[in-house]
Amino acid sequence: MAESETIFARILRGEIPCDEVYADELCLAFRDIQPQAPVHVLVIPREPLVNLCDAEPRHQALLGHLLLVAARVAQQEGLSSWRTVINNGAEAGQTVFHLHVHVIGGRPLLWPPG
Repeated sequence: MAESETIFARILRGEIPCDEVYADELCLAFRDIQPQAPVHVLVIPREPLVNLCDAEPRHQALLGHLLLVAARVAQQEGLSSWRTVINNGAEAGQTVFHLHVHVIGGRPLLWPPG
């Protein structure tokens, strides 16, 4: 599926609504429709980027920004502890091929995760 066809691309274009919790010029954060914990927010870049393997040196600031926003969202959601997850590829559990950071918390999280 082309990146322009992903559900996240459609959300970014406003074709599909989302439960937005944060937005700025570089990214959008919204609640996951299949939450794995009481708090499960996705932080996605506005720039089409499939996954970390496709990131280039020019994405350095964007990648850092996504993590800072993930922390901001977690704190905004009242979390003192949380997990951030970036799945890279289908075998790692990536189902939408548009880079996204999961912010998961609100319950004890076990290790290893999978």
